[in-house]
Amino acid sequence: MLDLQRLRALHAVSVHGTVGAAATALGYTPSAVSQQIAKLERETRTVLLEREGRGVRLTDEARQLAATAQQLMAIVEHAETGLEQRRGVPAGRLTMAAFPSAARGLLPSVLADLARRHPAIDARLSEVDPHLSVDLVAKGAVDLAVAHDWDIAPLPAPEGVDHAFIGEDPCDLLVPEGHPFAARTAVRREDLGGERWICQPPGRVCHDWLVRTLRAAGHEPDIVHQADENPTLVALVAAGLGVALLPRLGRGALPPGVVEVALDPLPVRRLYALWRTGAARRPAIAETVRTLQEHWPPAAAHR
Repeated sequence: MLDLQRLRALHAVSVHGTVGAAATALGYTPSAVSQQIAKLERETRTVLLEREGRGVRLTDEARQLAATAQQLMAIVEHAETGLEQRRGVPAGRLTMAAFPSAARGLLPSVLADLARRHPAIDARLSEVDPHLSVDLVAKGAVDLAVAHDWDIAPLPAPEGVDHAFIGEDPCDLLVPEGHPFAARTAVRREDLGGERWICQPPGRVCHDWLVRTLRAAGHEPDIVHQADENPTLVALVAAGLGVALLPRLGRGALPPGVVEVALDPLPVRRLYALWRTGAARRPAIAETVRTLQEHWPPAAAHR
């Protein structure tokens, strides 16, 4: 008989792409995941992983088995949801994914509140890029995700995934102290031509929003520095190397030398909680979504 935990390990590798990433998602060590899959290979008498460079590749048989694992995990989730619903008490393991600024600026207080009021919930958080989290929910790799969208990029709505609105996160223009905009209460988008921009890399929603918005206002953005992490972007602004547009959530206190200026109209990104259809019957998910909404807005994301 096939072992569900070993199937879960294979499914995690198929979703996350590497043994290391699968181990992180499952809360195991990479060697433990490798051992689970090795045992599964012996049980099935089938090669499931093949070396490819420094990584691994799933064989065709492994992909078929991973798809079956996803179906079995969905059946188990349905049974667990029914049991938890009948008990009426939020409980059990709850795997969550959130993009970095939500993991930093929102989830700590939410998880602490859940642990205090519902100690039977075993919540496990992973920091995940927002463009990946919706797919992780759809594939059953996580139970609940916090994701965001902007006006130019609506939240994807794959079949089998439901969502609830959490709140709006305003974004501000950050400029060096002494910049001509620093003394103004607001700046219109039409006034942004000729600036040197500090921004996230292409493919990130913040980058795409900036490029499209400036082009719509008649300006071709001059992006001189790129960085993934918001603290790095803020540090570059503080050094006088350009201006940046950053959401407030998880940004933290601004260092000396950085001035926050409102854009008119004010850009916002919208935050959502996502889960698989039907899982909202599970008290742990319903309670977590309610707690996310109750804790919005964090003080640092609302002025």
